[in-house]
Amino acid sequence: MLKTISNIMKVEDLRRRILFTLLVLIVYRIGAFIPVPNIDTDILSATDRQQADIFGLLNTFSGGALFQFSIFALGIFPYITASIIVQLLSMDVVPKFAQWAKEGEAGRKKLTQFTRYGTIVLGLIQAFGTAIGFNSYYGNLVVDPSFTTYAMIAIVLTAGTAFLMWLGEQITENGIGNGISIIIFAGIVAGIPTHARAIYLQLFVDAGDALFLNIVKLIVILVAIVLIIAGVIFVQQGIRKIPVQYAKRVVGRKMYGGQSTHIPLKVNAAGVIPVIFAMSLLMFPGTIAQFWTGNFVADWIIKNLAFSAPLGMVLYILLIIGFTYFYTFVQINPVQMADQMKKNGGYIPGIRPGKTTSVYLTRVMTRITLSGAIFLAAISVLPMLFGGLAGLPESVRIGGTSLLIVVGVGLETMKQIESQLIKRHYKGFINK
Repeated sequence: MLKTISNIMKVEDLRRRILFTLLVLIVYRIGAFIPVPNIDTDILSATDRQQADIFGLLNTFSGGALFQFSIFALGIFPYITASIIVQLLSMDVVPKFAQWAKEGEAGRKKLTQFTRYGTIVLGLIQAFGTAIGFNSYYGNLVVDPSFTTYAMIAIVLTAGTAFLMWLGEQITENGIGNGISIIIFAGIVAGIPTHARAIYLQLFVDAGDALFLNIVKLIVILVAIVLIIAGVIFVQQGIRKIPVQYAKRVVGRKMYGGQSTHIPLKVNAAGVIPVIFAMSLLMFPGTIAQFWTGNFVADWIIKNLAFSAPLGMVLYILLIIGFTYFYTFVQINPVQMADQMKKNGGYIPGIRPGKTTSVYLTRVMTRITLSGAIFLAAISVLPMLFGGLAGLPESVRIGGTSLLIVVGVGLETMKQIESQLIKRHYKGFINK
């Protein structure tokens, strides 16, 4: 490990990218403690411990910014929601978007621009909902709660989300890893000491006569964490190798092709993105419902679409499975893969080139993706169920999803660093 870190520091470009990423994350953490104007933070700090089980999930993924009601209180979720909408519209729903999706880099830039516009619109909606909902829930949180005040708070929160979006793009371009995932990763890691303290207070300080039972609970929690980490690594690294044979061809006086290779299809090609997408989409209706707190329909949405509610949990599972398939087939197009193989004289032994190959690849991807989707859903939901049985706070119950994201993002970032080191003939993290 120390040798690998030493190798990283020797590569100037890699060292610069890592330092840039760390500096951006420092800016993010500073912004998480800058409060929004016209908010009585004393009321929030005096009551947030009692209300943590209500908004604990949002607070976890904003790195504690929500309970500070800081400029980054909304986190990056409006951007994620906008990305989902744009990608769905690109699936032949809006012909222009579908055309741009096929135009390569130029088309992606246009779609990215629309994603940014969508982030601002969704950010404003969620900002109004968050401000009104918090003021209604906590009471007198907003100083002088007029439309002008709410508008100013919404603009500040939306600007914070837009700034986070920009920081994420800067990390992707000039740093290491996917910027949006890294920001979510940093927010979760920043909350680990708080969750550990909450578990300690509940299991030991307030234990009473149940100290031995709570020690057993802690051991079970630690074992579950180890199993989740091992499971995530096992599934993330799992691949199905599809053998490919290239026919020999003569060009001029030289002969090309004839070699055998394989296509590595990952069991979970989508990574942790489906979990992030599912959380963002499921939280959106509850945020909007905060506008009409006290209304029967709004209260039903807030109560039943929560992650801990049975209906919310079922929808969460279905969204994770759906987005796993969606994102996998967005990243890996079997038709394009089959056409590319046919053009280069490649074929899968026993499978005819062309349409038959694309059908075969689709069938294989569908089967292996099901395993990855079920695993993601299980890791995300089971800790909530066990946490509920153990009586842990809501913010701690989401720990399975948090750990899934942390390990997944860590693996992806490690692979990028590994590839940079291998290109420069340095040994990386993974021993082969």
